[in-house]
Amino acid sequence: MAITRDYYEVLGVSRNADAQQIKKAYRAKAMTYHPDRNPGDVEAEERFKEAAEAYEVLSNPEKKAIYDRYGHEGLKGQQGGFSVDDIFQQFSDIFGFSDLFGFGSRRRNRGPSPGGDIQVELTIEFDDAVHGIEKVFQIPTTRRCETCGGSGAAPGSTPSTCKSCGGRGQVHHTQGFFTIATTCPRCQGQGKVIVDPCQQCAGEGRVTVETEVKVHIPAGVDTGTRLRLRGKGNASESGGPNGDLYLFLNVLPSERFERHGPHLVTTIHIDFVQAALGCEIEVPSPHSSEPLRRTVEPGTQSGTQFVVEGEGMPVDGGRGRGKLVVDLIVDIPTKLDQKQRELLSAYAEHSGVSVAPSPARQGIFERLREKLN
Repeated sequence: MAITRDYYEVLGVSRNADAQQIKKAYRAKAMTYHPDRNPGDVEAEERFKEAAEAYEVLSNPEKKAIYDRYGHEGLKGQQGGFSVDDIFQQFSDIFGFSDLFGFGSRRRNRGPSPGGDIQVELTIEFDDAVHGIEKVFQIPTTRRCETCGGSGAAPGSTPSTCKSCGGRGQVHHTQGFFTIATTCPRCQGQGKVIVDPCQQCAGEGRVTVETEVKVHIPAGVDTGTRLRLRGKGNASESGGPNGDLYLFLNVLPSERFERHGPHLVTTIHIDFVQAALGCEIEVPSPHSSEPLRRTVEPGTQSGTQFVVEGEGMPVDGGRGRGKLVVDLIVDIPTKLDQKQRELLSAYAEHSGVSVAPSPARQGIFERLREKLN
């Protein structure tokens, strides 16, 4: 499982880079991490796919504009599955030919291509993001047909060798001094054709089924986090490995906390008397049902903040936590009873503070004048 990196960071260009700079950066990354230059290097293959994904967005003016404004979140639903075949086709398009230094020919000999990837958006509660959770859900996926074993041919029969290409999957056309090889239109490059198709899968070799997926969502994830589940995507049409499943997470907001990356902010209201005299308050913790107890110093003003270390969101795979910022709001009462007014008036008089006269201390003529006015 991996978290999507910033596309500009992936290609190593600034956000002000023009189309030519983006294309040049992608060419360099593609050449460096091409799987045929790094056989067996899973990390290099990941970087190759990552660069292709970044270029696919940043080279498209419409998608680039959305990404610049909203980031990965804005692209949800914009992109379909991005298979390895798509990436190599893109690689061929940008370099102008597919057999760059023999990459194209060696690619064909590496075996059947994997199945297509699947993208799923998954919504979780805020508390699930704090503590981590295991989710189990069902998604429709394509799987190898059990009736025909994935061959596409009816039981008891086998695919026949394509007569157009002799089983090579390619046909050759001679033009002057050049011989051009193209994918066989009859067998679509498979080298075989199905004469008697399987009734279960209609000759496709694959069927759509509901598949149960179980995934562990680590603590600390945020909206926009991408998780990758290898081999949980669609089955290959050519007998290769399954594609991958990508989960794009959406974390619901909390009623108690406002999130800022790994840090949380919570607002607590206190009475103006508590602010003046000092008090002890209970601070909610995202990690425990028991609140934290903290002391408010006498004379605290509204808008005062203090920080509780280690009570924010988990970071570094749960090896650390962000901060919890407590924002104190001092509430001023809007209505006072007679006793409260007398006490505050006495305080004002003692402090030499000018205040509006208390209705109880006004004479009958003053009160009558107020009513008439």
